[in-house]
Amino acid sequence: MTEVAFHFNATDKLEYACRLLRKAVASSAQVVVSGGDQQIKALDTALWSFSSASFIPHCVFDDKEHTLAHSPVVLVKDIALPQALPHHHVLLNLGNDLVKGFEAFERIIEIVTHDEDDKSFARLRWKHYADRGYPLQRHDLSAKLANA
Repeated sequence: MTEVAFHFNATDKLEYACRLLRKAVASSAQVVVSGGDQQIKALDTALWSFSSASFIPHCVFDDKEHTLAHSPVVLVKDIALPQALPHHHVLLNLGNDLVKGFEAFERIIEIVTHDEDDKSFARLRWKHYADRGYPLQRHDLSAKLANA
């Protein structure tokens, strides 16, 4: 069954997503990132400039099939996942809504900021997963920052 992890209290969703993706790629994880058009464009740009010491390899779903097959991070601009995704290891949801097709993934990561609207949407997603019996994990990022 798909495991769901909520990472709460992120100060900046895109910056945290970049750090998470860098860590995922370093551990050989394969990640599909879903979000709205503006979020995906902003993340694509951020991944190119996030770290001057390393590159986070990624592509957008409409890239060539060969590129998709060899990219550990695939960015998808819609809440309905395409059938032809190259991998189903981790799904990172940056959007407000549930991602249609999330059940095909081993893990889902939901990033939630301090923004009240973001929290409200996250509560709805949490309830959806919980009502269906998905195992939920909560990671409070403010606790990590306090210990750093």
